Amino acid sequence: MTFFWKRPRASRLAGKKLLSKQSSQIELTIPAHFRCPISLDLMKDPVTLSTGITYDRESIEKWIQDGNQTCPVTNQVLTNFDQIPNHMIRRMIQDWCVENRAHGVERIPTPRTPITCYDIIEIGSKMMALASKGDAKRCLGLVEKINVWAKESEQSKSLIKDNGLGFVLAASFESFVSLSCEKNEDVIREIMLMLTWMFPLGIEGRSKLGSTQSLRCMTRLLSVEDLLLKKSCILTLKELLSADQTHVKALIDIDGLPEALINLINAPDSLSIKKSSFSVIYHIISTQLGHKRLSSRFLELGVVELSLEALVEGDKGLSEMALGVLDRISDSREGRERVQKHALTVPLMVKKILRVSSLATEFCVSVLWKLSNINGDGGALVEALHVGAFQKLLLMLQVNCGEETKMKATEMLKLMNQYKNKLECFDSGHYKYLRKSY
Repeated sequence: MTFFWKRPRASRLAGKKLLSKQSSQIELTIPAHFRCPISLDLMKDPVTLSTGITYDRESIEKWIQDGNQTCPVTNQVLTNFDQIPNHMIRRMIQDWCVENRAHGVERIPTPRTPITCYDIIEIGSKMMALASKGDAKRCLGLVEKINVWAKESEQSKSLIKDNGLGFVLAASFESFVSLSCEKNEDVIREIMLMLTWMFPLGIEGRSKLGSTQSLRCMTRLLSVEDLLLKKSCILTLKELLSADQTHVKALIDIDGLPEALINLINAPDSLSIKKSSFSVIYHIISTQLGHKRLSSRFLELGVVELSLEALVEGDKGLSEMALGVLDRISDSREGRERVQKHALTVPLMVKKILRVSSLATEFCVSVLWKLSNINGDGGALVEALHVGAFQKLLLMLQVNCGEETKMKATEMLKLMNQYKNKLECFDSGHYKYLRKSY
């Protein structure tokens, strides 16, 4: 009897579990007119084009940004790119979401009205006026508002960049640092963080950031503990110098710049900061004035050793910048002697030829070429021959490379021929190829 009653109870429980499992697996069918024709997903912000077809705003904006000028459904050429919010469809979608809340469907929020170029021009005018008065608090509120706009969509971000807010932020930055970098640190920080995605800036914007006050403030901020702020400052300096090296003249007069750049290279877990720091050093010592004033100081701070360590790490962009610094620092005799003195220099230069990029190869050849006659004994070339430089240079001449690089490689190959008696292991067949080719 007990068994008889237990079976039906177990059967009923199993039936309930099965029913529960089946109900949880019910698949809701989204009405076709609620789906975006592009993504086929439920529309969150339906907008209608001039052709009368409704799409989700994010999908159709991406379609237009990709260069398409036709309606995806009708294939008609769009007479304009106006996107009119379809409030009726949006309310219907919201009602459908509420009705199916029990099945885990969440109600889509009512989308915000997208910003226009007039909104951006208006807020830019207000910010310029507040910055000229030194009203940091209210200006900070406007900066935060722009940040909110930028996070809404890529379209909003592009609209902000294309309507001159980069110049407004740069001019505001200069105004506040001219008053006091310490007292206005909050608004200065937010402006600097936002500027990094405004690049490239125009000439007017760069002139504001390239002023003596702005450069002095950014140099000071390179030494703060805020990693994001340091990253933004070094990226801004890189942007300025890569676009216009005339800013070097004002930059090199700022105390503590070499130390700040070297400290950034030594910072752990910050690859992008290292790349940008090497890039700034490269642009500084690429100018005659910058090389004359700061190359010795960079040597004292160990820039050669840090550059060679960066090559060992193996990142392409970092290797290119480190090699560029080694090439430029080798323009002086003091620099060449310091570079050649390091045991890893020649092996790494030879190793990186044809292994990183064409730019890196040019730098490697240039460094070896500068070291080739430093003492007149060909010591660097003899060492290079031992680690396979001859074969690498021959191979390099068979691929596309610049005329100047080809000339340096050819000259080194001929010099190597003069030191062949110093190498017992060197294959004489390579010299036959050299005599035949040159």
